[in-house]
Amino acid sequence: MQDAHGPRTLRDAARRFFRHASPRFLCAVVFSCLAARIALGDWSVWDGAVVAGILVYWPVQEWLIHLLILHARPFSILGRTIDPAVPRKHRAHHRDPWNLEILFIPVQGFATAIALSLLLWIGLMPRLGLAFTGLSFSFALALRYEWIHFLIHSPYRPRSRHYERLWRNHRLHHTRNEHYWYGVTMLGGDRLFRTAPRPGEVEASATCMALERAGDGRAAGL
Repeated sequence: MQDAHGPRTLRDAARRFFRHASPRFLCAVVFSCLAARIALGDWSVWDGAVVAGILVYWPVQEWLIHLLILHARPFSILGRTIDPAVPRKHRAHHRDPWNLEILFIPVQGFATAIALSLLLWIGLMPRLGLAFTGLSFSFALALRYEWIHFLIHSPYRPRSRHYERLWRNHRLHHTRNEHYWYGVTMLGGDRLFRTAPRPGEVEASATCMALERAGDGRAAGL
């Protein structure tokens, strides 16, 4: 059930959003990376190319993370069950999708992503400035992800055609069939992997709110 006491205005939504650790942590990371990028200087057209590349890849990355990490199931190694915090928390989010207190990615998950991103960007880019361009923009998009995801699950509903598409896509994922509509902030991954059918073309799932009981009816694109 939708939170009756949830935010009803943009100001209330922002206030509630920044009460949580994940958005505050991401803001600090974005500003730190941006400050480092400005301090390094040496701007070029390649900074724009890095940003463009991230925009092209982001919807695919978002789709893959949602399917392969957030919807990951527990697995066993040498008789020991492994159930990481991020997918475990995501299952709780599906069980109670209108609970605004549990929908954020855990801070420890972002901490791991930051460490891996630093290694990846610094290792791949020919100049340190370009690495911090990529880091700044990537984490800004991660912050945008948290904000849009929060709004979609809150009572506050911005009135724009773009937001309406995002709102409808993600609500279908939670209420129609959890094996489709994986995009949250960008929908290119769903179009690419053909996981954004018309709602009437997909059978309603009984396990949208119980991922632990879901079968293997994974996305049609895989």
